[in-house]
Amino acid sequence: MDEIFELQEELNKRIGVNMNEMDDEDRTQWILNYIRAMQQELAELTDSVPWKWWAKYQEFDKQNARVEIVDLFHFLISLAQVMGMSADDVYSAYLKKNKVNHDRQNSGYSEKDENDSRHI
Repeated sequence: MDEIFELQEELNKRIGVNMNEMDDEDRTQWILNYIRAMQQELAELTDSVPWKWWAKYQEFDKQNARVEIVDLFHFLISLAQVMGMSADDVYSAYLKKNKVNHDRQNSGYSEKDENDSRHI
């Protein structure tokens, strides 16, 4: 993950996105930019899967689906970087959130507890 984060930072700098020089206004704009980009990549991933139950001509484009997943990953890493997260930060947060999700399943997840993720 460290190498992937480094590669993404290099790519972002190459296209003119320097996370270290952003103020909160810039961060807000880039968060929105990356969210919009991920929404588009999700739409492209959706189009790789035969989702139109009424259409018989569609095929599952597994190769393109893989590409779209990697595109999403690029933008997700950039989003984490805008938020000041390193690969280690994402890993640590993932482990904590994964535990929360298991705890929710173990308890039946019958009621929402908005405080169960505040420690992440």
